[in-house]
Amino acid sequence: MSIAETFAKAKAENRSVLVGCMPAGFPTVDHSIEQMIAMHEAGCDVIEVELPYSDPVMDGPVIQKASDIALANGVRTKDTLKIIDAVSSAGATVVLMTYWNPIEKYGVDAFARDLAAAGATGLITPDLIPDEAAEWIAASDAHRIDRTFLLAPSSTDERIRMTLENCRGFVYATALMGVTGARTSVSSQAPELVARIRAIDPELPVGVGLGVGNGRQAAEVAAFADGVIVGSALIRCVLEAPDRAAGLGNLRALSAELAEGVRTPR
Repeated sequence: MSIAETFAKAKAENRSVLVGCMPAGFPTVDHSIEQMIAMHEAGCDVIEVELPYSDPVMDGPVIQKASDIALANGVRTKDTLKIIDAVSSAGATVVLMTYWNPIEKYGVDAFARDLAAAGATGLITPDLIPDEAAEWIAASDAHRIDRTFLLAPSSTDERIRMTLENCRGFVYATALMGVTGARTSVSSQAPELVARIRAIDPELPVGVGLGVGNGRQAAEVAAFADGVIVGSALIRCVLEAPDRAAGLGNLRALSAELAEGVRTPR
């Protein structure tokens, strides 16, 4: 199912979409496949696979640590594509999140081609802005990959408009200024940013990320956003578990709690 179809289905059900994030190859390739499929089965509508990167400027300590573990265990781009193929084959809607450098190194058109062949329906690029993305826009159009750029509370209306014009699938609204990581409360800036986005484009779905860590917060964000994006809290389930079975159990439990949160009727 494509990103657009996933958001349309959730809208018809009067609820938000749950996007669950996990670094590829954390702690190993096989483990990450198992974890992402468990997240999907427990209620995550979209699995956001993060390509581990050595300089993740947007990511907080939890995702950085998980990515470091994956890189130390030898995960590479080809492994990430293998993981996407396995998770999408299990029935999940999959998007990839990556910084721009690995795409440039791989070859932009070749990356879009291989990403589509693996079964991903979209790509989130946190450090690429639309006015510098001509090559990616052309490649994603050629290979039918949806594009997600980011907006922040500090974005001007002009920046919001240009970003929305170049997004396809959904736009990623960061709920606060700063790096990723679960917080004790949801940013008060998030509803205002979503309202500003919808005033310019009421049709493109808006996913909100940075800070959600439990079902209550997921329900709070789902009340005003089309998608709730959760990463650090899910990763911590595995990172802090004493063993593989416990980590998988904790991951399923939190995914189910978050899924219940986003399914709270609006």
